[in-house]
Amino acid sequence: MDRYSNLKTGKRKVPRKATSKSLEKAALHYLARFSSSRANFRKIMMRRVYRSAEYHNTNLEVGAAIVEELADRFTQIGLLDDKQFAAARARSYSRRGFSRRAIRAKLTEKGISDDVTNEAIKIQEEEDCNLELNAAIVFSRKRRLGPFHKPSNKPERDKKKDIAKLARAGFEYTTVQQLMGAETLEELEEMVEINIYGK
Repeated sequence: MDRYSNLKTGKRKVPRKATSKSLEKAALHYLARFSSSRANFRKIMMRRVYRSAEYHNTNLEVGAAIVEELADRFTQIGLLDDKQFAAARARSYSRRGFSRRAIRAKLTEKGISDDVTNEAIKIQEEEDCNLELNAAIVFSRKRRLGPFHKPSNKPERDKKKDIAKLARAGFEYTTVQQLMGAETLEELEEMVEINIYGK
């Protein structure tokens, strides 16, 4: 079965020919469902251009020019906004327990520049002065690390493993030490609730 065959029906699914009209329609459909950075948008749309070139022998350069024109137009009217996208993603990633380093890596994957990434993280830090610690708490709670670790007969070994996991996730040493030194779970849980719900 080739790459254009439908796994369920076995029928061949023909890629759409990359024309100005078909690419714009696909672009609007995608942006109606997902937010995107400019670079990520171009990557998604170029997949269609490559498939069309492979199957229909359409011109890659023409297709790429159409994608670039769409990216310019959508940026001008606000459908593509790297700053807005980065700020929203940074907030979402932080609330899901991503460290600053992990957030940077994720935004880089989406084609966000260092300057825009720095600005997005700065905005989050202004909204939450305990940004990194709160993210570490969420991360630890999800994975039952540190104070959330189930009691065992080898606490020191478990502590070392938990510290290593937090470090691999990108959390700074001072943040890890602060988390591991918490006296009660109630204290940590309260911090998370305040961070997420503002209560």
